[in-house]
Amino acid sequence: MSDETLLAEEKSLPDQAVPLKGSSLSADAWKRLKKNKMAMVGLVLCTLYVVVAMIAPLLPIAPYDQQIIEHQNLPPAFFVPAGELWLAKDEAFMIKRNAAQDIVGLTDDQKEELAQMRQLVKSETIELKGKTELKHMRYYLLGTDDLGRDVLSRTIYGGQISMMVGVLGALFSVLIGIIVGALAGYLGGRVDYFIMRFIEVLYGLPYMLLVIILMAIFGNNPVNLFVALALVSWLTEAQVVRGQVISLKNSEFVEAAKSVGAGTGRIIFRHLLPNTIGIIIVFATLRVPSFIMSESFLSYLGLGISAPAASWGSLIKDGVDSMQLYSWRLLVPAIGMTIFLFFMNFLGDGLRDAFDPQSKQK
Repeated sequence: MSDETLLAEEKSLPDQAVPLKGSSLSADAWKRLKKNKMAMVGLVLCTLYVVVAMIAPLLPIAPYDQQIIEHQNLPPAFFVPAGELWLAKDEAFMIKRNAAQDIVGLTDDQKEELAQMRQLVKSETIELKGKTELKHMRYYLLGTDDLGRDVLSRTIYGGQISMMVGVLGALFSVLIGIIVGALAGYLGGRVDYFIMRFIEVLYGLPYMLLVIILMAIFGNNPVNLFVALALVSWLTEAQVVRGQVISLKNSEFVEAAKSVGAGTGRIIFRHLLPNTIGIIIVFATLRVPSFIMSESFLSYLGLGISAPAASWGSLIKDGVDSMQLYSWRLLVPAIGMTIFLFFMNFLGDGLRDAFDPQSKQK
């Protein structure tokens, strides 16, 4: 038989079944997430925020708590050193004060004082991160506050605390809500009854008042702050997870798991909760902005982060007090926090769509 005949016979045979390679839920979700441009932008920006906050000690910026009184309330400047801004500010103040006294220009004493200040600008040094540098030749890209501290540095370090409170508090509250809601929904009966009555009682109590009481009792520090927020913010997550578990607990895959001897814990954590992952992720991502806003409110009341540490909330509070004269003190942390919260919501929406099982059919 010729080679041409064999080849023709092979082509006429039906195609053999080729085993399809399966893909995991996370792999499918990642493929769908990459198609969502705004979610990917949110992922990149949020990751950038986290990376910058983590490597803050390695960045060429001044320590967040270092005070240089001569540099107080200097405006943002990219190419002008602090010393020149200090001289220009003091000279303008002297001229304005003289004008109020009908004196034109500067007096001889004032000129001598400015000359001494110029000498200090050229020669005075300061120790920074183990190195000696000229004190008045540093650049404040986003200005300084009323104590001469770098606003950019305080915003970056403030982001560390705000994001830590937001992320850890959200994870803690969602974890509590998942466990309580899953147990209530799957076990039902008296367990469900008592859990739901307890949640209703907590719903009747003022949320922020409870947080304020807990902070007043345990003190102002980041750990106490996110624990206090988490302990009173898991109620909605518990109710949503309960509803999802109730709708799924009589499904075929749950009955199949029971038939092979799977226990309650395995059914809840290996079968039911993975099918509610979209809802859980949405609440987790929405809780992060919520916690950051709550922390800002507490800082505004003086119950947030204690000085000299700072958070976005405490920086905004300080900026509000001087926004008419020194607007950068409010705008820098406010814009930084707004961008993070804005794109965090985009990321949350994208993750919700990516983990939605129905999106496979779209």
